[in-house]
Amino acid sequence: MTNKVIHTDNAPAAIGPYSQAVKAGNLLFVSGQVPFVPETMEIVEGDVKAQTAQSLKNLQAILKEAGADFSNVVKTTVFIKDMNEFAQINEVYAEYFGENKPARACVEVARLPRDVKVEIELIAVL
Repeated sequence: MTNKVIHTDNAPAAIGPYSQAVKAGNLLFVSGQVPFVPETMEIVEGDVKAQTAQSLKNLQAILKEAGADFSNVVKTTVFIKDMNEFAQINEVYAEYFGENKPARACVEVARLPRDVKVEIELIAVL
């Protein structure tokens, strides 16, 4: 099986030795997205809700590049800095996923890149 790297300029460029996403067969594995604005590679201004929305916009751009959208997503992992902000994150998350409710894990972590509040990765079926 040949894997295909997926890249779009509409999401933040990888800042290390990894790809934004990799298509393997009919599966798409999307690397964790933090709330960087793609054009500036700066953290979006605002609270955890704004950061969650930007992370999801970045994921949406990668999904689109692969010919998919949030309805194709079957699994997400959400990494958050403060579990006390889970309800706010969940509110924004629900807006993007609508009726599709993929399997999900949510983990509070000690630190994320550039001290952002949230990072989200996903797996989709194409």
